[in-house]
Amino acid sequence: MHQILYQGIMRSMARRDYFAWHDDYDRPGSALHLRLLVVQDMLAAALDDCPAGPIRVISMCAGQGHDLLTVARRHRRGRDISARLVELDPRNVLLARNAIENAGLAGLEVIEGDAGRSDTYVGVAPADIVLACGIFGNITDEEVEQTVHGLPLLCADNAVVLWTRAPREDGILHQIEAWFRSASFEPLSLVVGQGDLFGVGAARYRRDAPTLRRDVTFFESFFR
Repeated sequence: MHQILYQGIMRSMARRDYFAWHDDYDRPGSALHLRLLVVQDMLAAALDDCPAGPIRVISMCAGQGHDLLTVARRHRRGRDISARLVELDPRNVLLARNAIENAGLAGLEVIEGDAGRSDTYVGVAPADIVLACGIFGNITDEEVEQTVHGLPLLCADNAVVLWTRAPREDGILHQIEAWFRSASFEPLSLVVGQGDLFGVGAARYRRDAPTLRRDVTFFESFFR
């Protein structure tokens, strides 16, 4: 009994506050701030490459939506976006919803739900752009590989996936690119911040879009 209680306390202590975590986005020069700028640039480029018409976007573990909302407000294709942002922390959900309302981005919705479950994306997949940012550094390598191989379920033909992961000495970023290749993606770019502060990658799906299946687990949620 004491051991179970101890384990529960340790898990609670180890849990990151994903609301306060966003503070670094507003600190110029921080790793998160610099990473955000790269993600926004890559997202804008992906929007530029989309053909005319509606653009479906999925943002997994969207947080407060800084990446997608900022670009959607400024980009010439912003009004073409139909997006679902998935976030489990209700405080982040509220801020993202308020930002969407204030920006008048009627095509964007925020779902308070588990980004690691395929059922959460029914009605929006397949998407033209998938944001998987802030995930791979918070789950095990095995779950990263599992998630990469599950991402085709969310992708339309030629969809672009943007992902992030802090570098490691064992070359984890190149390993992730290899997993993308084995899942029928073509890596497009990989930006590593000076001093290995962060890594941001882009990959394009190169097969026909599969049908979204329910009850598929990409990863176990790291916010409980």
